[in-house]
Amino acid sequence: MPPLRIFLTGNPNSGKTTVIRKVSDILRGGGIKIGGIVSSEIQRAGIRIGFSLEDLLTHETGILAHADQKDGPRVGKYGVNLVDLQRVGVTAIQRAVAEADVVIVDELGPMELHSIPFIKSVELALRSPKIIVGTIHKRASHPLVTAIRSDPANRIVEVTLENRAQLPNYIAEQIISDA
Repeated sequence: MPPLRIFLTGNPNSGKTTVIRKVSDILRGGGIKIGGIVSSEIQRAGIRIGFSLEDLLTHETGILAHADQKDGPRVGKYGVNLVDLQRVGVTAIQRAVAEADVVIVDELGPMELHSIPFIKSVELALRSPKIIVGTIHKRASHPLVTAIRSDPANRIVEVTLENRAQLPNYIAEQIISDA
C-alpha cells in the first residue's frame, strides 16, 4: 500500500498554510517527527511584501520571494529568491525525507516551481516511503503538479471556509492511523 499523501488546495488565503501548521502541531504533540517547509507572509505596515520559508526541523528561515528582490524570476510583483529556496527549502525537504516521519511541503506554487532543485527534492519525497502533507497553489500548472493531481493514490483536499476548522484534526487522525 502506498504511503499517505495529502495535498491541500484552495483559493489564496483559504487557510492552507494555517491547516498545515495546525496539523504539524497536533502530530508533534503526538510524538511524530515533522520535517519539511512552511511559508509565511512578510508584511510591512499591514501590506504583504513577500514570503519567507522555514525548515520545520531546524527552524532555519529564508526569503522565498520579496517585492524588493532584484535577482531571479518574477512572479507578479515578487522576485523569487532561488538561493534561499535552495538553501532552506530544498535542504529542508531532503532532511525531512532522511530524518522525519512526515514531510511537509508548503507549497507547490509558481514561485517554488521556478527551481529545478526544489522540483527534484519534491520528486525525491514522492519516491520515498514517507507520509507527505503538502499544499498546491490552486492555479499551479506544472508537470509535477499535474502528476500529483492525477495520481489516484494522492488525496487532494480543497480548503474552504466551511471545512478549514475541521481539517487539521481530520488530517492528523488520518496520518496517525496510517503511521
